[in-house]
Amino acid sequence: MPQQKDIVKIAVQMPGAYPQLIQLDQVSRCALPVIKRMLTRVQCACNSAKLSGSEHLRNNSTNQMYTTTVPCNGHGRCAEDLYKGIQSSDSGVRCDSLKLLANVSTDITFAQEFISRDGHSLLVKIVEDAHEAPLIMTHTLTAFMELMDHGIVSWENLSSVFIKKIAGFVNAKVQDTSIQQVSLAILESMVLSSNNLFNEVKQEITLERLISHLQVSSSVGDEMAHYLYVLQMVRLNHLEARMRTPLDSYNQVYFHSQRDMLHGLRQAAFETESESGLSNERRRSLCAKEFKKLGFSNNSNPGQDLSRCPPGLLALDTMAYFASRYPDAYSRFVLENSSREDKHECPFARSSIQLTLILCEILRIGEPPSETGSDYHPIFFAQDRLLEELFCICIQLLNKTWKEMRATQEDFDKVMQVIREQITRTLSSKPTSLELFKNKVNALNYSEILKLRQTERLHQEETLAPPVLELKERLKPELLELIRQQRLNRLSHGTLFRKISSRRRQDKLWYCRLSPNHKVLHYGDVEEETETPSIEALQEKIPVADIKNVVTGKDCPHMKENKGKQNKEVLDLAFSITYDVEEYSLNFIASSRTDFCLWTDGLNVLLGKEMSSESMRSELEILLSMEIKLRLLDLENVPIPDTAPPIPKAPSNFNFCYDFSQAEQ
Repeated sequence: MPQQKDIVKIAVQMPGAYPQLIQLDQVSRCALPVIKRMLTRVQCACNSAKLSGSEHLRNNSTNQMYTTTVPCNGHGRCAEDLYKGIQSSDSGVRCDSLKLLANVSTDITFAQEFISRDGHSLLVKIVEDAHEAPLIMTHTLTAFMELMDHGIVSWENLSSVFIKKIAGFVNAKVQDTSIQQVSLAILESMVLSSNNLFNEVKQEITLERLISHLQVSSSVGDEMAHYLYVLQMVRLNHLEARMRTPLDSYNQVYFHSQRDMLHGLRQAAFETESESGLSNERRRSLCAKEFKKLGFSNNSNPGQDLSRCPPGLLALDTMAYFASRYPDAYSRFVLENSSREDKHECPFARSSIQLTLILCEILRIGEPPSETGSDYHPIFFAQDRLLEELFCICIQLLNKTWKEMRATQEDFDKVMQVIREQITRTLSSKPTSLELFKNKVNALNYSEILKLRQTERLHQEETLAPPVLELKERLKPELLELIRQQRLNRLSHGTLFRKISSRRRQDKLWYCRLSPNHKVLHYGDVEEETETPSIEALQEKIPVADIKNVVTGKDCPHMKENKGKQNKEVLDLAFSITYDVEEYSLNFIASSRTDFCLWTDGLNVLLGKEMSSESMRSELEILLSMEIKLRLLDLENVPIPDTAPPIPKAPSNFNFCYDFSQAEQ
């Protein structure tokens, strides 16, 4: 019986048929060479399956093209076959053809051939008829999107019927998520390509429907979190103009309306008798007295208090909103403080102006959105006028905290610091509604703030004590070695990466992993369904000894080639390794910041360099903190001295020593 190493195995699989395993003996006495016998067996298998062009070889990649010995138009042949396939009466053939079309349409040469046969119009007709199953419709929309991405056909040529059908997929309450996802991508391309299409899509898709899609999702990914953050910042920044506009007494057009708002605050707080019969001097005296009770510093000209920017006129807007939206709470606030002693009263106007400024700073009104930011507040999407409603809750909280602190006018800044802390801590818990925010912020009273501050202070003092810092330095090498081993283990397990072409398409996958002995990097292309390929399945390799350097961001070769086309998000995830000579490199784009940190750290460990990622620093701090806590468990409630106790001087004599020898006798 021939040895296993002398056997060549060929797997042959035909669609709809049982797979065959052909075995060839390399050391057989047969006169035919092994390759020729292999081709003969493959030819027989193709003939039995009645395949035409069986001598052609297909390139095992996403383009599905064939290599032949005769010059031919492979793209044209494939386009013709798929054009006929999607018109088949058999739904299975149509589905397979459209699925293959969605894959091969990424090739611009094929796309030109298919569009030249008016294939894109055929896809439009399938969408307009809307008689196909969801799976077929998904493949149709995906193929259409890929074809249009090449820019061969203008988006302006699309009919209103087609646009309404796509919008209908998005507006449908019960719809396949894959169809809705591709439909949203198509609509996005439409609105970006033309103002006319933007207006047409705007008429079909309402903002409420788009928001409902956001509310359906139970989990928010990093990309979605960034978009929600940007939307929040853009909406809140509409208030920037009022925040940076002072009350201008010289602008007669706006001054009258602003003056009316100020007097509206006064009249809503106090039940005043008719002022029509009063003299000007008496009226001015009455107004000044009431503005003083409202808490304005300049009671004769309260507009001067609103000249500081920020918060400018935004403070006047929030006060007016509170007075009109919650008149009972507003009157109660003003009258309650009017009845206190002067030094203990909480000035409404001064507090409101400072509170508005604090809210603007916490919500970052006036700051441009960050390209990588993702810190959004869910409460923002549950309320149309978030700033005003937060103000109404927090101004009442301020009055409550003022009483708890038994504050006087001299304690104003201290009270505002506590208020800032209460708001910041509550918003950091990500409340989803105003009611939840109100309950949490009121539960976080002044005594709770003091407890939290004391706990944090004790923790801070303990971790910064010199003996603890010395212990940290002793533990660092051991913990750094633990992190190094974790990084190498992650590289040995491997990671799936996406290739990004010059058009920033992410349509190809490849896998890279480190050999168990940490001496070779193996990599190669894989299919999307692949989980963790074995090292033997990865054809390419780079010896670690040949790696010269690791570069990141804009220093990467693949980022330099596409200079000006990459956004900051891609730059932050890009890294490369150079090997042999500087001209050769293996380029990576991580799928997340975590993978980027793990791989750059691991590669630096292989090269004998220090790890420098933010992930390493964070993990080291966590491990150090945990280890310190475990080491100090026995010292709970025992104060740690800053320095070691002094060693006492030696005694003048040692006569107090016990002589054991005499005891033994």
